[in-house]
Amino acid sequence: MNQPIKIIFAFFFLYFGFVFLPHAYGQWTIDAETGLAFPANNDVRIFNGSGTLFDFNEEFDVQGPVIPVRVRIGYTFGEKNHVSVLWAPLRVNYEGSFSRPVQFQKTLFPAGDFTKGTYKFNSYRLTYRRDVVQTDRWVLGVGLTGKIRDAKVQLENEAGLSDSNDNVGPVPLLHLYAEYGIGQGKLYFEGDGLASSQGRAFDLFLGASIPLAERLGLKVGYRMLEGGADSEEVYNFALVHYSVVGLVVEL
Repeated sequence: MNQPIKIIFAFFFLYFGFVFLPHAYGQWTIDAETGLAFPANNDVRIFNGSGTLFDFNEEFDVQGPVIPVRVRIGYTFGEKNHVSVLWAPLRVNYEGSFSRPVQFQKTLFPAGDFTKGTYKFNSYRLTYRRDVVQTDRWVLGVGLTGKIRDAKVQLENEAGLSDSNDNVGPVPLLHLYAEYGIGQGKLYFEGDGLASSQGRAFDLFLGASIPLAERLGLKVGYRMLEGGADSEEVYNFALVHYSVVGLVVEL
């Protein structure tokens, strides 16, 4: 991580964490979700210039149901301003064997050997959003998200060969929000995303919030996580579909 990016990211956290929050009265929310994740594709080539391209989802089997957990803590102030922090871990375990030798980083994995694969993509985010439209039915908001990506791809076979690639770093994203009120509930879209020549990242949710009690709502919907990197070291792009259920508590 180069120095200018470190400074920008640190300033982002400090500005919204220590300037806005202590001086504004607002409302806290806790948004906790789970469900099922369905990996659709996961293309890997590491190192990008010398490695073998393979797709985890075509050549291996996903082990067990993938049950994600996400927690977002949000704070609203001045009616139109929203700050939130998100913890969103994801881990998918694979088992299978390669149909041909695969060069992964510095290790050559032979064809036919039973092999375990691990794909980790944990995300930690700080988001600021300002609502630019507020009517009786509609809310439209735009903002910025600072994301820390904690990613890992690992292979280990029955002969004891093992290699892994870890990738941790900051990612700036744009944030969009749209809500349509229906009675006491709502339909809404929420997403972070950005694309560049070296990769892209999109985390998009479409669903509904249904009131269960005065300060408790049921969240249901669909989430799509897509993106990856195409750099000198790593080529890795994945697509994951989610069925989502959760609870939103207003404090």
